[in-house]
Amino acid sequence: MKLSDLDTVIDRRGSGCLKYDFAVQRGKPADVLPFWVADMDFKVADPILEALEARVHHGIFGYSESGKAYFNALARWQETHFHWTIRPEWLIKTPGVVPAINLAVKALTKEGDGILINQPVYYPFLNAVIKNGRKLLNSPLVLKNGHYELDFEDLEKKIVEGNVKLALLCSPHNPVGRVWTREELAKYADICLRHGVKIVADEIHEDFTYPGHPFTAFGTLGEEAANDAIICTAPSKTFNIAGLQNSNILIPSPAIRKAFQEELDAFGYDQLNVMGLTACRAAYEKGQEWLDLVREYIKNNLDFTRQYLKDNLPKMKLIEPEGTYLIWIDASAYGLSNEDLEHKVLYDCHLWLDMGYVFGKEGEGFLRFNLACPRKTLEQGLRQLKEGFEK
Repeated sequence: MKLSDLDTVIDRRGSGCLKYDFAVQRGKPADVLPFWVADMDFKVADPILEALEARVHHGIFGYSESGKAYFNALARWQETHFHWTIRPEWLIKTPGVVPAINLAVKALTKEGDGILINQPVYYPFLNAVIKNGRKLLNSPLVLKNGHYELDFEDLEKKIVEGNVKLALLCSPHNPVGRVWTREELAKYADICLRHGVKIVADEIHEDFTYPGHPFTAFGTLGEEAANDAIICTAPSKTFNIAGLQNSNILIPSPAIRKAFQEELDAFGYDQLNVMGLTACRAAYEKGQEWLDLVREYIKNNLDFTRQYLKDNLPKMKLIEPEGTYLIWIDASAYGLSNEDLEHKVLYDCHLWLDMGYVFGKEGEGFLRFNLACPRKTLEQGLRQLKEGFEK
């Protein structure tokens, strides 16, 4: 595979694709070009396709489990990339990170308990709190000179005043693109430990960071911090296999693991989809070359977008990402309300983006834009953004 292979535009329409096929059903115009949902418009790695094809040709798709080879592939990946040594007994597999977060909320809190998030943040975090009847406590991220930071003083105050029992940490952060430093994570963990707060660390974007911003796995902060946490990982963002529904939840604490497993049992879920298990193992065993090329391609897309905005849409300010293949754009200089900004994006730009307000009040005036696509698609999207805002 070559870098130029990623230039190939694959038509996803008509494939049951959430990103392209369901605009009208979700209240959007039929002609929008989508950059909203966080999956890629790239064909998956050949080793994944080969493993899936072999499984298909076997012809039997009964109940399946992962086995030792699966765990070894996952363990080698964590050790090699993040210097985290994991144990087999820590692993509980779920069909996704979002279901795992909801299970964690049920396992570690009761109705009315306080749960802390840091908005603007991935909107299922909010839903996991509200829909399960818990009390939402928000310690907003602080934007300083184009750089988001945690407000640790406010965070601790909210924990104490809100009787917080659980904190939901997005690391790397979606949508603002922060890759928290080891020092920031250690301080976050220390505050939570001091007040008896358990942590769910969503690390689904762990494999997408930019040069100079190494990812720190929460599990490497020390035994005490790891034993206070449910750590959510998945190959879905990394290898573009979200539709195969496979996540690896790592829980070092026996007590927390037992509580989580009981909620999973109560839900009635057991074996994962056999194709998800197959794809995950193949990805971690043989997907590195593909991932290296994809990361380089997305970095080039980021460089192109940065320059395009500077040259053509100077009122839009890129929040420089440290991680993820999503970018966070400040469009507040246009002075538009949430409704007017969304209308302009949909009907003047003919684009489907995630609007900033869905990530919390702190996201108002912002746009989230997905860079994981062929350059031709990206150029078309940016051109439509420019033309729409010139109207």
